[in-house]
Amino acid sequence: MGSMTVPDSPDVAAELVARSNRLGSDPRNTNYAGGNTSAKGTATDPVTQQPIDLVWVKGSGGDLGTLTATGLAVLRQDRLNALIEVYPGVDREDEMVGAFDYCLHGKGGAAPSIDTAMHGLVDAPHVDHLHPDSGIALATAADGEKLTAECFGDRVVWVPWRRPGFQLGLDIAQVKKDNPQAIGVILGGHGITAWGDTSAECEANSIDIIRTAERFLTEQGKAEPFGAVVPGYEALPEAERRQRAAALAPVIRGLASTDNPQVGHYNDSDVVLEFTARERLAELAALGTSCPDHFLRTKVRPLVLDLPPAASVEEVTLRLRELHLQYREDYAAYYDRHATPDSPPMRGADPAIVLVPGVGMFSFGKDKQTARVAGEFYLNAINVMHGAEAVSTYSPIDESEKFRIEYWALEEAKLQRMPKPKPLATRVAFVTGGGSGIGKAIAQRLAAEGACVVVADLDLAAAEAVAKEIGTSDQAVAVGADVSDGAAVDQAMQEAVLAFGGVDLIVNNAGLSISKPLLETTEKDWDLQHDVMAKGSFLVSRAAAKVLIDQAIGGDIVYISSKNAVFAGPNNVAYGAAKADQAHQVRLLAAELGQYGIRVNGVNPDGVVRGSGIFAKGWGAQRAAVYGVPESELGAFYAQRTLLKREVLPEHVAAAVFALAAGDLSQTTGLHIPVDAGVAAAFLR
Repeated sequence: MGSMTVPDSPDVAAELVARSNRLGSDPRNTNYAGGNTSAKGTATDPVTQQPIDLVWVKGSGGDLGTLTATGLAVLRQDRLNALIEVYPGVDREDEMVGAFDYCLHGKGGAAPSIDTAMHGLVDAPHVDHLHPDSGIALATAADGEKLTAECFGDRVVWVPWRRPGFQLGLDIAQVKKDNPQAIGVILGGHGITAWGDTSAECEANSIDIIRTAERFLTEQGKAEPFGAVVPGYEALPEAERRQRAAALAPVIRGLASTDNPQVGHYNDSDVVLEFTARERLAELAALGTSCPDHFLRTKVRPLVLDLPPAASVEEVTLRLRELHLQYREDYAAYYDRHATPDSPPMRGADPAIVLVPGVGMFSFGKDKQTARVAGEFYLNAINVMHGAEAVSTYSPIDESEKFRIEYWALEEAKLQRMPKPKPLATRVAFVTGGGSGIGKAIAQRLAAEGACVVVADLDLAAAEAVAKEIGTSDQAVAVGADVSDGAAVDQAMQEAVLAFGGVDLIVNNAGLSISKPLLETTEKDWDLQHDVMAKGSFLVSRAAAKVLIDQAIGGDIVYISSKNAVFAGPNNVAYGAAKADQAHQVRLLAAELGQYGIRVNGVNPDGVVRGSGIFAKGWGAQRAAVYGVPESELGAFYAQRTLLKREVLPEHVAAAVFALAAGDLSQTTGLHIPVDAGVAAAFLR
């Protein structure tokens, strides 16, 4: 190491986090979870009470835009420097990642990343490593070294492609030493690294490299690097485009889930639609992405539909199935070409990115965030290809290098360290009446167990409140839905499909009740309750079944019926009859949909007073009057008439739904589970 001056300040980490957040908040600077930053400084060793040189560096995983101090790894500079003397060479450089653990200072913090050497060994107090589209465009240009010199002169130096690791850190350190005038480097096939004597200077140098590259590409680049628009492949009008996307998404999701279940994300941004309309789409897409962060999430290349938007859904579906089979064969061949006896097993041969001209891009992952980020990364890749082709020829790293990173032992170890998925991970739930009461409890429980949840309710504001309580739009979305209106149900299901790629678990929970004697029950009373519960469940199940059948990966439909479906009580003819209708729908649909792997079951609650939307809207007062008890004591009254003498809560109904959907009852269909604390008169016979 050289003789750089490092600050002695307790604010080093805070300043680094602030710089990281600023850089990471602008997508022009780096992709989500991509890149890393560092700062060097001194602190007092708590054992010797002597000053000690430290390096704070963004740890493995995490995102610059949302980085906090706990996401930093803190290492001793002297021990990092000492690793140079014991470095066994590039063939064994992976061993150095484990050695970083022995350089850590204190307890806590993040695990050191593969890029730690890049930061610790470069003789500069502050270092940024980023993945900007403009920088990667130069890094993946066939004559990137020449273009780097044209763009920056000697202020930025070209570093040929090398896989991230200890040797790359040594290479960059040597470049910095040999080029004292330089503010950073372009890393071939990868990204940029910049440095500075202060945090502000380092950040300014990073921005300077990125914006200078952007201007160079704009000013020197040719028009239409993706070729001319292919007639007939232009984007469909928005409403038609989204309708087509909703029709195709379940089919595509089912194909992408052949090896492992996936959640989907849909993107119809101008960048995607422009790329898919151009004559060089297939040629460039086949070259795949280059930056390691990109293809680790997008796979080596996307699946590209070769039909125009005017083709029928049936034609497109057939062609997608053919292309999917070919994709799987090609991916298996790619694995076989490059795998060694030490390579991890193939993780799955299905595409993570599917491009549909005129419609957009479908991306997939183990959860919504992963699927969304994969799509964002392919947007980065499109921008990179555009920039590289504008000034040169797009030339990503060799396929063999991509394989080395995709099936890297270190990457496999990272995957193995990830927490075990929750029981409902990858599943998408659609819960009607989810804005309150039992539906709210069901939505919350399914989300807690890992499902993505669509909260559907006639009261959109209530649904939005529940979705917000659950989390971000990666966990839950709200849709307004009048379940008695077929068009409204179809629209709500379309929104669900566009949000998550499809649905897997449908909960027919929407309901209401009016308690009246027969002679006081009006046609309006009868029609309203049957429209919402009997007809509504039918409409939702019909819309959902179309999606589930198109996905061809099974699924669950759960009806929240009632004890009243089998128990005859007074002043309850409309409600009881509607619930009996729902109960028989369970049996009918179980018989019809079993051939598709779709299970249909029911839950029969009773006496759910606390937290119930139905009881709060008048049903409680009406039933209390029937039984001659104060409304405030209705829950206790119901509990005392049960065998278990216990009150039933919305959470108990949610638990039954989870039990039906979580997998342990995978061979069960056509079942009704009583959740009533034991009502003998409602025993199923």
